[in-house]
Amino acid sequence: MRTYTELFGTPEFTPLFATGAVQVAASTVSGLALGTLVYAATGSPLLSALSMFGSSFAQLLGAMVLLSAADRLRPRAALTGLALVFCASTAVLAVPGLPLWAVFVLILGQGTAASLGGGVRIGLLNEILPREGYLLGRSVLSMSVGVQQICGFAAGGVLVAALSPRVTLLVGAGLYLVAAAVARLGLGDRPPRVAGRPSVARTWRTNRLLLSSRARRRVYLAMWVPNGLIVGCESLYVSHDARHAGLLFAFAALGMLAGDTVMGRFVPAGWRERLATPLRLLLAAPYLLFLLSPPLPVAAAAVALASAGFSAGLMLQQRLMEITPEEMSGQAFGLQSSGMLAMQGVAASIAGTVAEFTSPPVAMAVMAAASIAVTLALAPGLRRERERSAEGVPGGRVTGR
Repeated sequence: MRTYTELFGTPEFTPLFATGAVQVAASTVSGLALGTLVYAATGSPLLSALSMFGSSFAQLLGAMVLLSAADRLRPRAALTGLALVFCASTAVLAVPGLPLWAVFVLILGQGTAASLGGGVRIGLLNEILPREGYLLGRSVLSMSVGVQQICGFAAGGVLVAALSPRVTLLVGAGLYLVAAAVARLGLGDRPPRVAGRPSVARTWRTNRLLLSSRARRRVYLAMWVPNGLIVGCESLYVSHDARHAGLLFAFAALGMLAGDTVMGRFVPAGWRERLATPLRLLLAAPYLLFLLSPPLPVAAAAVALASAGFSAGLMLQQRLMEITPEEMSGQAFGLQSSGMLAMQGVAASIAGTVAEFTSPPVAMAVMAAASIAVTLALAPGLRRERERSAEGVPGGRVTGR
């Protein structure tokens, strides 16, 4: 499978694509509105960052107690139900006079529910597409994230300015309702991938098995930490320049879209592995420019260039799929998604705290430097694991080390 025509001609891929795209649009519109609302009420870079990315903390809770459900629920029902949960909670966030503590309780509840979403969605993608079509399909889903973030942040900025943050939150709730309808009407009613009831014990047992492999641990860390630290930089856009935050988010999404398009469709397979580490370095380096307080055009170009580096995640996800048994794929990718989002929440809180004591540009540079250091530290081990795999040495498909 090498063309977009073949990909979208595959039954059920189009509704899966559409469901994810509408949900991303909903999350970007509502996230920008909520961050603006909280910053206007508190004047705190930390609370503004946490309002946009704090739900990621709850991903850890979901990863510990809910992930076994990713392979044990009917995918259509799970995706429809999750979209409805987000619709209802986003509508509640728009209620005037809602206490700040209640806002964050709802945000954490959304994060806990969302911990299932990545595992269910990617597990279903593995069922819909043949294995050789995974990278193209995954790159298209990532591209849709870029497109919808561009549209969502641009539309969100306009809606917040023209109407109000609360009305914009209601628009986000409406988009989640559309996503639920697309999932319910467009996807087939497939059975669970694994028999049995989901439970906390099953979740812990499979997570331990997944993390027992040294190869998988390294891949997980490479997907979680460097890009999480850069999302910490993104969480400061509102406090750095509230008037143009939507524009910066849109340019970041544009860069991610360009990177995923080029890497997923045009770069030969032999080059992808070689470019993984340089791309993770590219992800961080442009943020060092913020120490110089660049004008808006330079800042927008820097975030677009940096975000192209997110495409390194495609190669890492391909590698994770190669070293993970199919019957654990839903939980494996759910763990990847939950860990990544949890790291984003941690990074947003660290970035916000540093910004409280220094300034947003200084905090961005600190997070970028930390991302570069982690990437350089992980690179030798990842390279050795790839060489072992190329030589036919097992990479830990089931138990690992």
